[in-house]
Amino acid sequence: MSDGQRRGPAPPPGGGRAGGRKLVAGVAGGKRPGPAGLQQTPALARPSALTGAAAGVTGPGGVRISKLLAERGLCSRRDADEYIARGWVFVDGRRISELGTRADPGAAITLDRQAQAKQQSRLTILLHKPVGYVSGQPEPGCTPAASLIRADTQVRTPDTPAFHPSCLHGLAPAGRLDIDSTGLLILTQDGRVARQLIGEDSMIDKEYLVRVVGHLDDKGLALLRHGLSLDDRKLKRARVEWLNDDQLRFVLLEGRKRQIRRMCELVGLRVTGLKRVRIGAVRLADLPLGQWRFLRPGETF
Repeated sequence: MSDGQRRGPAPPPGGGRAGGRKLVAGVAGGKRPGPAGLQQTPALARPSALTGAAAGVTGPGGVRISKLLAERGLCSRRDADEYIARGWVFVDGRRISELGTRADPGAAITLDRQAQAKQQSRLTILLHKPVGYVSGQPEPGCTPAASLIRADTQVRTPDTPAFHPSCLHGLAPAGRLDIDSTGLLILTQDGRVARQLIGEDSMIDKEYLVRVVGHLDDKGLALLRHGLSLDDRKLKRARVEWLNDDQLRFVLLEGRKRQIRRMCELVGLRVTGLKRVRIGAVRLADLPLGQWRFLRPGETF
């Protein structure tokens, strides 16, 4: 998918109406997508205004509705509390507005259109992080990768809206990428995207190209694939293969701190270069170093 063929996201909420079932919200300068690839539960056409005991609402024996919302990928736990307090959550067709309310695990839960519109306005950004930038909170003397999200570093096409300062509000990295590493970094305003990528039950894989020096025999390669532990915890199975004499390809289902570098050290290798080229179905492709773009409509992790 080339940078010039798909429509990018639009500026922040307030410049247009949220668009129906498509995850698109309008703003000055164009249209921009909300987080792509996540299934929305449609709002009820005529939700009941009743509150209180609904068929699926239970006493202490049920599960907190905020937890159910997060587990189903409808919103983050933080957003769930806000939506419940605003009366934007329905359990089996009944409006719920009391925090801490519990429901049967199998209850039908939907969001009001106002909650959906708020979610649709949230951005997800792809950044080609250079070496020397930290992905998360900056340490003394370090520069955060989010500082690269500017108008002059945006990859735009004629149908892509321009950067707006509101893009930075609530923007946070969904996963880490070491200061010495380069490649694809996802930053998002949407808790659903973050949960999809780095939640405990995430099954999104990440692909890395890794240059190494040192000797690796078949036994060491087998250990990289399965059998190593870090911090007294066994690593999940990985796909590791040689691409050429000094470069390995890693595909991981987890992202421990400096994981690949530490794995290589355990089998006698030293990493001289590391680049993340894919997260799920989203690829770095030809995004230039130090530049960024919006997640496009139709792109899914």
